[in-house]
Amino acid sequence: MSTTFIIQARSGSTRLPRKVLCELSHRSVLAWVVEAALTAATPEDTVIVATTELPEDEEVSEEARRSGAEVIRGPEEDVLTRFMIAMDGRPEGPIVRLTADCPLTDPQLLRWGINSFSSTPMDYLGTTIVRSLPRGIEVEVFSLAALRIADRNATGFDRSHVTSWMYTRSDLDIRGLTVSPSAEDLRVTLDTPEDLDVLRNVVSSLGDKSSSWKEVVRFLRTNPDVAAKNSRIQQKDLEEG
Repeated sequence: MSTTFIIQARSGSTRLPRKVLCELSHRSVLAWVVEAALTAATPEDTVIVATTELPEDEEVSEEARRSGAEVIRGPEEDVLTRFMIAMDGRPEGPIVRLTADCPLTDPQLLRWGINSFSSTPMDYLGTTIVRSLPRGIEVEVFSLAALRIADRNATGFDRSHVTSWMYTRSDLDIRGLTVSPSAEDLRVTLDTPEDLDVLRNVVSSLGDKSSSWKEVVRFLRTNPDVAAKNSRIQQKDLEEG
């Protein structure tokens, strides 16, 4: 059964405009995420970047194609509709949700999530239920049936976040993935200039490649001065978009 990786991406950002197109070791942040998905994918799988119809996201579309992904475009705020467009006409199979501002996505972690999801009947599996990984290294896998149910029921900010309705308001079969020891206090997502500074420090040390989450955690634990650079950044609430 094939898996569809869908990466939501847009150039707009209130705290760091054009963040997914920022350079990280000679390529864009978006290209890092696409490469992680392609590395995790099998030959039967599909990697799609779902961006907006806004003119300023034409550059995102071009960068996604250059990086090896398919592209679909849809509403700016209604990301759930973009996912439905991406899945139009595609067969049943696991869907992996990724965001283009998480360049240190771990391909092996994605495969672990896909294999765990496929081994036991469920609707949604994610590290969002109980967070134990650094913010920016996450896994979310769900069924097409669950996506369709969310599309029929989700409103407001739940449509921007795609899966939040599934794991906070539904009666779907929801399962969590955790690691030990917890590293949920660390932050390697990209939303501010401080985040970009941390990411560049990590990549400078670990190299221009997709690293395992354990390598990332080990680096930040042994370099607390780097981890401190964005430790005070407040993650936006779901309601803030």
